[in-house]
This record gives sequence, C-alpha cells and structure tokens, in this order.
Amino acid sequence: MFKKKIITSSPEETKKLGEKIAQVFYPGLVVALFGPLGSGKTCLTQGICSGLGVKDFVVSPSFVLINEYQGKYKVYHIDLFRLEKLSEIINLGYEEYFYGDGVCIVEWAEKASALLPEKRIDIHLKILSENEREIRIEEF
Repeated sequence: MFKKKIITSSPEETKKLGEKIAQVFYPGLVVALFGPLGSGKTCLTQGICSGLGVKDFVVSPSFVLINEYQGKYKVYHIDLFRLEKLSEIINLGYEEYFYGDGVCIVEWAEKASALLPEKRIDIHLKILSENEREIRIEEF
C-alpha cells in the first residue's frame, strides 16, 4: 500500500496536484474522494481531469450525479452528496462506472464504501485554513 500526505496552499496548488497524480492513472481505476464540504474535492477533480487531457470545464455533478468527460481516457465524475441510501447508488448502475473502461472519480465516496472496489486510490481532503488543505493519498 502506498501513502502520501501533501499540504496545498491554494486552489491552484490543489489543481496542480491533481494534474500531477493523474499521470499514473489508468482505465478501470476508481479514485475515491473523502472530505467535508468545501475541502477541495471538485478542485482536485478539475486538476485530475486536466492531467488526463479533458478540455471541457469540469463542474461538480451534484444535481445530475454523474458527468462523463473524454480525455486520454473516459472520465466518470460521480457526486454522491445528495444520495442518502445505498440502494440509490446501486440504482445508478455504479458497476458500469466502477468497473468500466475509464477513470472513475467519486466525491463523497464514504456513502458508497460498501461498494468500492478493493483496488483503488483513496484521497482524504482536510481543511486546515481558508486556503490550505491537507491531502492524504492512499493506494490499495
């Protein structure tokens, strides 16, 4: 298992970190994002998408739940914030995304913990101050 902890001092640094880590991502990978509201999950996702060659403007899919982007690979960006029950996640057809042919990024991944594949990357974001974030990356 790989673990790394990084402190970023601005949204731009968080995006740059996303661009950097995306260089080792591959089709079929699930990236599970954990952290409170405003911790930078979408900002990190924007960087990951940029690092994967996505040209579209990346936004949190809070109301549509899933956005699909095309870059070097397909990118599935899932936001589980509004879902309350595991059955709602199951009804999304999560298997298509978790075990699909793209990189799957899941915000509020704790809501799907029982469904997440064993082989994945967990990223925990913690608010340290208005601009600083502690980002802990664990690969399983």
